[in-house]
Amino acid sequence: MNKRWWKESVVYQIYPRSFCDSNGDGIGDINGITSKLDYLKELGINVIWLSPVYQSPNDDNGYDISDYQAIMEEFGTMEDFDRMLAAAHERGIKILMDLVVNHTSDEHKWFVESRKSEDNPYRDYYIWRPAKDGGMPNNWGSAFSGPAWEYDEKTDMYYLHLFSKKQPDLNWDNPTVRKEVFDMMNWWLEKGVDGFRMDVISLISKKEGLPDGIPGINGYAGCDETANGPHVHEYLQEMREKVLNNADTMTVGECAGVTLEEAKKYASSSEKELNMVFQFEHMGVDSDEKGTKWCTRKMDLRDLKEILSKWQKGLEDIAWNSLYWENHDQPRSVSRFGNDKEYWEVSAKMLATCLHMMQGTPYVYQGEELGMTNTVFETIDDFRDLESINAYHELIEQGVFKEDELMEALRYKSRDNARTPMQWDDSEQAGFTTGTPWIKVNPNYKKINAKEQLSRENSIFHYYQKLIRLRKEKEIVVYGTYDLLLPDDRDIYAYTRTLGEEKLLVVCNFSDKEISFSLPQEFENSHVMISNYEMTEVKKELILKPYEAFVLEK
Repeated sequence: MNKRWWKESVVYQIYPRSFCDSNGDGIGDINGITSKLDYLKELGINVIWLSPVYQSPNDDNGYDISDYQAIMEEFGTMEDFDRMLAAAHERGIKILMDLVVNHTSDEHKWFVESRKSEDNPYRDYYIWRPAKDGGMPNNWGSAFSGPAWEYDEKTDMYYLHLFSKKQPDLNWDNPTVRKEVFDMMNWWLEKGVDGFRMDVISLISKKEGLPDGIPGINGYAGCDETANGPHVHEYLQEMREKVLNNADTMTVGECAGVTLEEAKKYASSSEKELNMVFQFEHMGVDSDEKGTKWCTRKMDLRDLKEILSKWQKGLEDIAWNSLYWENHDQPRSVSRFGNDKEYWEVSAKMLATCLHMMQGTPYVYQGEELGMTNTVFETIDDFRDLESINAYHELIEQGVFKEDELMEALRYKSRDNARTPMQWDDSEQAGFTTGTPWIKVNPNYKKINAKEQLSRENSIFHYYQKLIRLRKEKEIVVYGTYDLLLPDDRDIYAYTRTLGEEKLLVVCNFSDKEISFSLPQEFENSHVMISNYEMTEVKKELILKPYEAFVLEK
């Protein structure tokens, strides 16, 4: 067992804009985060992943950075940040910064210079190309709809942007760009941060010659076209050498288009690159047959089991898994994979059990520990997310979707479902702000909120607290090997964890039906470690209740 603190951690993602507003302007901020650190300590997490707090014009909610060494004015000051960092460290909580270095904002000083002329010293910080046959340099598309190229009149050339046109891609093949990025990262480490979550890091090395790719539903090649490029591992090894080894860091890479084989390179236990990656295969489990996310299809549990088991077994003894159902880019898991109506509470606990008992580092997204659900979007005007708004206009104009059909898909899958304000209590605006929130509060906040759950022993919050405590107390939960049972069962997700002579059985009913389940013989006289219904006896033939979950310890 190669023991490391980041393997034994539980990470909590904060989306600052929606977490807690301390000054009544309707936007969450750093002082709001500081005020809630005791809540997070009570939950038991020991790492915060902080979505971007850098200076930004906010075209993509802070993922478009105009100054990496300044704090967004809406969020506070660098002094506020330093106070929050110190307060977190006093409570034994580490801070991971969100590192967004595939692209910058077009308002970053580097790009402002780069677009001035072809011989500007900053020109080669970005990816500029002339027109090809009177059109775009290639057929790559932006993740936020439309082409990945923007024409710039000043020099009669196009620049590449895999995301918004206000997010030009950096040219990582330029060693000066890499040095600028590494210097900036070292500056943050010297300040005392504990590591980085790396945004779309698998996209930084573009294919030689920028060839055309296979077009998707909107006629453009997907931005995964550039994933796992020719020099990505070389650049990350350089980052490890020049930055990450300078402190005891934790790193996780958001790796769009990552395969199991690539993940073994990114997150190898040799620690030459990153500690772990976020893979997205299980997030595509409810896409349509063309792989399009804009649909309301429910997943087939057998597909989910196959994907998660592939990653559990495939990385065993080679690399480390990250475990997540939710983040700022995904809808709420209880609405997506559980049942947010009559079985809201038990299904939220079931999903938590299923994930937190696997091998890997679990990530809890703000509000997930309360079972926060998808929200109510009446019209397109209720949305704030660039991806959702652009998809709406592009796909309706192209005739790919009818309006009502696409709105239904957006309500189900939009990233804005995860971005509604954190539900602290049942007061106006859910206790998030005394002002008007930047995005509407989910109307169910009077029922689902932290204050109510902190007061109730068997709440979802306290269930998460227990799962997190078990991970700290039981080495088997962190380091035990994983083995799937019943791969062909459509409703039950069951697996074992094994460490030496110790063994756990995890059983989760993903359906709203009662289902019979035969206990493996070796677990007949076992101890109940945790369960989401009261489990009075452990017997060979069990009837699982809707969304029931339990863990037995041999």
